[in-house]
Amino acid sequence: MDIELVTEGLRFPEGPIAMNDGSVILTEIEGQVLTRVTPDGVKTTVAKTGGGPNGAAIGPDGAIYVTNNGGSFEWLKQNGLTIPGPTPPSHTGGYIQRVDIATGKVETLYDSCDGRGFNGPNDLVFDRQGGFWFTDHGCSTPEGRKNGALYFAKADGSHIVRARDHLISPNGVGLSPDETVVYMADTQLGRLWAFDLAAPGSLPPQEGFAPGRVVHNLPGYQLLDSLAVEAGGKVCVATIINGGITAFDPNGETEHYAFPDLITTNICFGGADMRDAWITCSSTGKLFRCRWPRPGLKLNFNA
Repeated sequence: MDIELVTEGLRFPEGPIAMNDGSVILTEIEGQVLTRVTPDGVKTTVAKTGGGPNGAAIGPDGAIYVTNNGGSFEWLKQNGLTIPGPTPPSHTGGYIQRVDIATGKVETLYDSCDGRGFNGPNDLVFDRQGGFWFTDHGCSTPEGRKNGALYFAKADGSHIVRARDHLISPNGVGLSPDETVVYMADTQLGRLWAFDLAAPGSLPPQEGFAPGRVVHNLPGYQLLDSLAVEAGGKVCVATIINGGITAFDPNGETEHYAFPDLITTNICFGGADMRDAWITCSSTGKLFRCRWPRPGLKLNFNA
């Protein structure tokens, strides 16, 4: 696969959105900003979010919704790479933000569910009705790890529910093309989960020990990050250590596409035929573009 460097010098990029004008808006987690990158690689700041902006998506009102981990990583510099480290003592939790693209105004939409604050919101996806699924990745403490959860919320701030709790390290989240399945990548387990929906925004009660269906566990020590879904249903998950993108077929088969960063964190699709792919390579601070073998799934909202 031929890949093209679009821009570099980003401070741990994540959450790319392929915009209608051909630009990409992404988060810089270490930089605490939303950044627009034009096709020629020029960068401009859209908004200053503070904390740790992680995932980003366009909502039904044309605003950008951000899963902000609240600054849940210390940043380690090793051999010219930026590596996310333990959660600093200053961390008090994360939140969901709404960002006006035109003005850069940032407001907090949610910071808790049923009286319990978030640990580290990570990624999100909007359904056709305008609600969104999002993950809380959890965070570390000196005594051990705080687990995460999978949530569903409405974009107007009126409703939020914790759909699955006590998950190890929820990260990427996406919907199947027919929106009957929510996919969730667990970082530490190297596992892609599938949750069959009972209705839009609703999961049935958990049956048995497993929170959902296991699509596939990656062998050896490979970690999973954020994801995007193809139009044909494959789930493309950014893969850490074995740096690149792993495409999971719903039947459990996988294929891997290597990228030059052991911490490859996300992918998004765009272009006229939805085969233009942008990939964030975060430890080196780079954004790459390539032609994907198959078209990506067009998201429900854009701007």
